[in-house]
Amino acid sequence: MSKKDKKEKKAKKKHSSNGSSDQEMVEVKTISEDQQVASRIPPEGQIPIKKKTYENELARLQLELVKLQEWIRTKKLKVVVIFEGRDAAGKGGVIKRITESLNPRICRVVALGTPTEKEKTQWYFQRYVAQLPAGGEMVLFDRSWYNRANVERVMGFCTEEEYREFLRSVPEFERMLIRSGITLIKYWFSVSDREQELRFQARIKDPTKRWKLSPMDLESRARWVEYSKAKDEMFAHTDIKQAPWNVVNADDKKCARLNCIHHLLTMIPYKDLTPEPINLPPRQAEAGYVRPPITDQTFVPEIYVPQAQAEEVKD
Repeated sequence: MSKKDKKEKKAKKKHSSNGSSDQEMVEVKTISEDQQVASRIPPEGQIPIKKKTYENELARLQLELVKLQEWIRTKKLKVVVIFEGRDAAGKGGVIKRITESLNPRICRVVALGTPTEKEKTQWYFQRYVAQLPAGGEMVLFDRSWYNRANVERVMGFCTEEEYREFLRSVPEFERMLIRSGITLIKYWFSVSDREQELRFQARIKDPTKRWKLSPMDLESRARWVEYSKAKDEMFAHTDIKQAPWNVVNADDKKCARLNCIHHLLTMIPYKDLTPEPINLPPRQAEAGYVRPPITDQTFVPEIYVPQAQAEEVKD
């Protein structure tokens, strides 16, 4: 056994069975973002992505998501999917692609803001528990209770005691969710320093995306290494067998979206329960119904009109 293997074995022994250390935090070697790569697929199993291929694959996967949704609804499954990662890593982009073809009453997104003064006095997990799914629902957390292990830890928004208690509690909290019948899937979107810089610059230049850059995002950029250490510490305590972290290589947005959706579909066995095509019944006869005068209604001004209609007016 090499010295490196002995050191790793010794570090693992310091953890208790629930993934936490006895009292002191385990010293974890920092792992660079570019080393956090997804499982390698043989070249013959990979699909090179161009714009047209991306659009076709996304459409195919979104159809499968509709089938998964119907399976979740019919079987009354309870699914929680957590999306964590660096700022501008692409979490929102993949969530948008997952939800845009789904029923918002079945698949909903939870993106909680800063806790209120009242919430700060509650059990830390309390406001997240209120968002958990009922039977037949899938909830996507755009950031989650792992705020405590990342932004709160790095920015000093929680005490050392609160941070330690979180790392002790979260493995058992998640096991409790799983025992209750919830399917828990966790994703970490990994983006390189260089790619994050490019995306931040793109947001600065685009007025429609500038709102995405908050003072906290800029501060996280300045504390890149601290966030890396916090992430490594978090993985050491919460990458448990029952709910492991699934790392998404997010330097290429389109590939990251497809890889994440494809993986999500493999995590829940499902069958195609798509309803058969429906025959529309004939429309009810008007039977003496008289429409009120159009002038009695208030219409939205038609600034935009079909091209054909505009050409008729010109003629």
